[in-house]
Amino acid sequence: MNMQPQTAASPQSQLTPAQSMLRSSLHGLSTFTEGLIPLRQAIQGAKTLGDDTERKLALRLHSKLEALEPSVTMIGQIKSGKTTLVNCMIGWPDLLPADVNPWTSVVTSLHLSPTPLSPEAHAKFCFFEENEWDKLIAGGGRIGELANRAGAQDEFSKIKAQVEQMREKSKARLGRKFEVLLGQHHDYGYFDQELIERYVCLGDDFDETASDDQGRFADITRSADLHFHQPAVPMRLCIRDTPGVNDTFMMREQITIRSIRDSRICVVVLSAHQALSSTDLALVRLIANVKSRDVIIFVNRIDELSAPATQVPQIKDSILDTLSKHNGPADAQIIFGSALWAQTAMAGPLSALPEASKAALINWATTSADPDLRKQNARKILWALSGLPDLYAAISERIAQGVGGEAVLQIAASARNLINAIQLSDNLAAKAQVGEITVHLDPEHVAHSLASLRTRSLETLKSDLDGIQADFSTRLERVHESFLARATEALILHLETYGEHSIWEYDPSGLRILLSSSYKSFGRTSQAAYQRCVKEVITELVTLYQEALKLPENLFDIKAPPAPRVPPPVSLGQTIALDLKGNWWKSWWFRRRGYQAYAADFHRLIKEETDTFLNDLKTNQAHVLHDAILAEVDTFLTEQSGVLLNTIAPSSLTKDGIDRLFDRQSLNARDAELKQAHRHLDAYTT
Repeated sequence: MNMQPQTAASPQSQLTPAQSMLRSSLHGLSTFTEGLIPLRQAIQGAKTLGDDTERKLALRLHSKLEALEPSVTMIGQIKSGKTTLVNCMIGWPDLLPADVNPWTSVVTSLHLSPTPLSPEAHAKFCFFEENEWDKLIAGGGRIGELANRAGAQDEFSKIKAQVEQMREKSKARLGRKFEVLLGQHHDYGYFDQELIERYVCLGDDFDETASDDQGRFADITRSADLHFHQPAVPMRLCIRDTPGVNDTFMMREQITIRSIRDSRICVVVLSAHQALSSTDLALVRLIANVKSRDVIIFVNRIDELSAPATQVPQIKDSILDTLSKHNGPADAQIIFGSALWAQTAMAGPLSALPEASKAALINWATTSADPDLRKQNARKILWALSGLPDLYAAISERIAQGVGGEAVLQIAASARNLINAIQLSDNLAAKAQVGEITVHLDPEHVAHSLASLRTRSLETLKSDLDGIQADFSTRLERVHESFLARATEALILHLETYGEHSIWEYDPSGLRILLSSSYKSFGRTSQAAYQRCVKEVITELVTLYQEALKLPENLFDIKAPPAPRVPPPVSLGQTIALDLKGNWWKSWWFRRRGYQAYAADFHRLIKEETDTFLNDLKTNQAHVLHDAILAEVDTFLTEQSGVLLNTIAPSSLTKDGIDRLFDRQSLNARDAELKQAHRHLDAYTT
């Protein structure tokens, strides 16, 4: 069956029923997109009114704005109905297989485009790198590392056997291609359900009755990117569907950590039947270090509750209690709904709804605050009560106030600086036309000053950031050693009090909180260094403008781009030995004899386990922010240096150049257009 999306035109009358449902929930995103019109007009003005150099800068800003694609990562419990929810969120109710086997480790990113693509739909499937696969085969994945480190050989042997079974099944499917495919990717100029199942869905425990192609590449596929035209959305959007986090080898925990790190908005999908309990602590740990503002909890499957109107408040209280006890995001928004209702509203038939689901719908409708709900037709009522409109309202708000708003602020600041430069060039050209001397410094001198400014600024900033990073590393080590000392001391006290036959447990949440606090402090200090550097750069640039062009003070200013975002330390949610209460922990405990053996082995085990936290914070987190800040300042300096040199270039002030300028448009008309662009941009940057 061909599942390519329809490419209906944008008008509401030409959308499919599913697309119409989706569009009706995107008012917030539409408002945000409409708010970009003045910014687009200002950038277009810079392209029209600027010279070749300024036009290139404007084109770059235009491309950056058009490429803006906020992403939403979906994580959740297995059997929570997450994939069905994702299908409804993209307006394509039956695209992704909703019964993907828990063995699969594929992150599926769905890229929605409001404009037609060429080709209309295309896909890219990436396979695991060879070193990732080797690590799984050699060590049994993350859980294998834990068991082996703890000396739980029985558990480790079971894991190794499971890995070997998976390897043999993969070889049987792929033959000689197996090793060659690692590290590669497959690209297609289309996709359909059959193609997706070939890479994403393993079937039921390697189902022998499945087709030859189904799941053929699934166990070595790491990610799938599906691009398609969705006319219902007002802007580009990426919905990233991740597997559950409680897989056999903890491979997906690492994959999900990367996905959350790459997205600003995280939607946690729970089942109303299990909501959030102590069995879901791995899930709580993953979101604990994401800002509460960026976390949305969607409790699905309320259609299976007997009385959702009374049960939902109880479920909400239970979720909040679990989050509070385990340091989860306290202010995360919680939304209740049903992907089944949304799917039925989009694709029907309404008669297919189970009677119990219909009864739950009627019961849930009594809680609606919408006075016009009863006036709607059945599909619209289903959609309104499904929770999808509320979910998209929450997502839209976070895009506007978070990743989208920040990107717009950065682009608007650059556009404003560009408009300033064009206005200044016009003023200089007008003076040159009447014979006034406009440039009072030799361009070579200015170029030398700019090169010196760039070198000094980047060297100073790098030195500051290196120092901040060194202090951060020292602080991490201090926190780590203190935790190990306290934990070992608590172990010895337990042994002295209860003896060796009482199993001891120790909560590592204190370490996570301290490391998270240290990281946040590092992030704030790094951003402050960035802001200090940019402020000094702007001061010197404005001074150089004034000296070169004899400008009055306060006539010309430069807007600073916002500091790079500090990515959340999601890896602190990684499962470690102290989080597990399995048989291997008991095995480790009962094999020890003597207090000193317990203390020494425990210290070694937990140090090796928690070293992963420190290493990730130092490399994947700290280095990334360090490099992002340097790159942002370098880009800013390069951009502003080019604008200044272009402004004072002799070629732009020749009589021929001036004549061309005024032949194209009168000075008054240009000035009015530039001032209007300036006003538009001030609305974004002030």
